[in-house]
Amino acid sequence: MSDVARLAGVSKMTVSNVVNNRPGVSDPVRRRVLDAIQDSGYRLNVNARTLKAGRTGVIGLAVPEVDRPYFGMLASHVIEAAKAQGFHVAIEQTGAAAEGEADAIAQSHKLQFDGLILSAVQLDPRDQGQKWGDFPIVMLGERDYGASIDHVGMANEAASRAATAHLIAQGCNRIANITGRSLEGVHVVSRRHEGYAQALREAGIELDPALVSLSGMDLDAGRRAVHELHGTGFDGVVAVTDTVAQGVLRGLADLGLSCPEDVRVIGFDDIPEAAYLAPALSTIAPDHRWMAEKAVSLIASRLENPARAPEEHTAPWRLVTREST
Repeated sequence: MSDVARLAGVSKMTVSNVVNNRPGVSDPVRRRVLDAIQDSGYRLNVNARTLKAGRTGVIGLAVPEVDRPYFGMLASHVIEAAKAQGFHVAIEQTGAAAEGEADAIAQSHKLQFDGLILSAVQLDPRDQGQKWGDFPIVMLGERDYGASIDHVGMANEAASRAATAHLIAQGCNRIANITGRSLEGVHVVSRRHEGYAQALREAGIELDPALVSLSGMDLDAGRRAVHELHGTGFDGVVAVTDTVAQGVLRGLADLGLSCPEDVRVIGFDDIPEAAYLAPALSTIAPDHRWMAEKAVSLIASRLENPARAPEEHTAPWRLVTREST
C-alpha cells in the first residue's frame, strides 16, 4: 500500500479507501490510485484481510439437490441477496441426508465461512447440541425448530389448504394428493398433506386414502402416481411441488387424459417453468426473493450481534391460477 500511495501521490489511507470502495474519494484521485494499482501489480492479501477482520466474505448455501429447478431458483436469489450485502456464496449438495447436512455445517466451519444457509430435510439442530457454537446458521425448510435457531420457512399448511380449496371451488370432488414418500414426522411433505386434508374436511369431503400417492418428489414420481391412480376416478391433483406436477401432466398425457377438462392440476413453488408448460400450471407462489433476502440478512445480523435471540420468519405467498385449473 505504501508503494501504491507513493506512485499515486496520495496517503495510504486514501489507497485503503479506494481498495475498500469507501466514499469520500474524488473520481480523479480514485482513477489515479487504480492506475497505480494496475502499474504496480498490487493485489489484496485475502488471507491477511481474513485474519484481521475475522471474516472471509463467503457464506455457504447447502441444498438437497442442485439439479432441481426449485433449488436452482433459490440459489440465484441467495446469490443476488448476498451480493447486495457484500458476500460471495459457496454452494453444496447434501443429498437430503442428515449426514450430508451435518457435513455441510462442518465444512463451513473448516473453510471459515461467515455463515451457512441450510435447506434441511433431516437434520434437527436440537439433536446436535451446540456443536457449531455461535456460528451463524439459518435453516430453510419445514421442520419444527421451535425457537432454537434462525429459521425461514413457508406457510405450507395454509397454502396447500388454499390450493385444495381452489380445486374444490372449480368443481373437483375426487382430489388426489401426490406427495413425498412419508407422512411421518414434521416436514414439507407432512405439512402440505395436512393442508390438503384440512381443506377436504372444511368442505365436508371424506379423505380417501386411495387418492394419496406417496410416490416421491421428482418428475417420474408424478408420472408414476398418475398411472397408479388410474381407475380411482380422480378429477383433481394437488402436487407437493411443481416438479411433481410436471410429471403429473406427462402421466395424464400418457393415459389420454386432458388437463383441465378431465383432471385439474395444481403445484407448489411457482418455478419459472410453471408458466410455460402446456397447459400453464396453477401453483402456490411463495416469495422466494423475500426468503433469500431474509436468510442473508439473518446471517449478517448474527455476525454483528452473535447474542441476539433466534428468529422465526414465514414467507408471504399467493395462489396463482393458470390454465391447468
